[in-house]
Amino acid sequence: MTDEGCSALTSALKSNPSHLRELDLSSNTLGVSGVKNLSDLLMIPQLKLEKLQLSCCRMTDEGCSALTSALKSNPSHLRELDLSSNTLGVSAVKNLSDLLMIPQSKLEKLHLSECSITEKQSLILTSALKSNPSHLRELNLSWNTLGDSGVKNLSDLLMIPQFKLEKLQLSYCDMTDEGCSALTSALKSNPSHLRELDLSRNTLGVSAVKNLSDLLMIPQSKLEKLHLSGCSITEKQSLILTSALKSNPSHLRELNLTWNTLGDSGVKNLSDLLMIPQFKLEKLQLVSL
Repeated sequence: MTDEGCSALTSALKSNPSHLRELDLSSNTLGVSGVKNLSDLLMIPQLKLEKLQLSCCRMTDEGCSALTSALKSNPSHLRELDLSSNTLGVSAVKNLSDLLMIPQSKLEKLHLSECSITEKQSLILTSALKSNPSHLRELNLSWNTLGDSGVKNLSDLLMIPQFKLEKLQLSYCDMTDEGCSALTSALKSNPSHLRELDLSRNTLGVSAVKNLSDLLMIPQSKLEKLHLSGCSITEKQSLILTSALKSNPSHLRELNLTWNTLGDSGVKNLSDLLMIPQFKLEKLQLVSL
């Protein structure tokens, strides 16, 4: 759809909004008029939309800002929002942060992959979540430049007992070992809810792998999916990781160690893990460098 089609569709929805629960306009061109009509629709009190997907809609910061501003006026029904692969500038991130802080907001899934979010903007976003942490269950900030300070602020959020995140995706976030270490250390203090963690294509050094291993050994940890593709994990670090899994093997179902240098001893240790009856892995990825 072009802007003209999106505009016609959203204009029509405004005349009968009360039944709509899910709207997916991903990979269509939402131009100025399309965004304007959609924003008007989102502000109608009778609209009880629960899931809104707008990934790859070629929206600029202006469009994203108008949209997130509209969501603030009718926040209580929305449970899932996907704005991935659009440009979120300062004003859009600020509006989105205001939405997250509204007590009536009960957003459970937030997908912001590849949204041009900078280190500074990520600080605004995670700070907002700290003020209203109890509802969010899934957070995807992959392919954004969070940097170590952004990750450290996110780490503070992860330590809040009321924050019950189940799925965290942070692949390609320009994190060094320092940021990854802060993040994995934070997860250790509030481990019982997390079910899926993706840190692919970030640099996990010795301290980050050690903290992650400590997390895996905690009895309360119930992590089911762990993605560490292209994390610069060495043979020695893989030994630490797989040894940790041996002590708490029953929950993990997916493990991705693709594009790391495990070496023969790392694979041997992993093989020992695979032979443990309590280890019920369903998916293993070990694609070579």
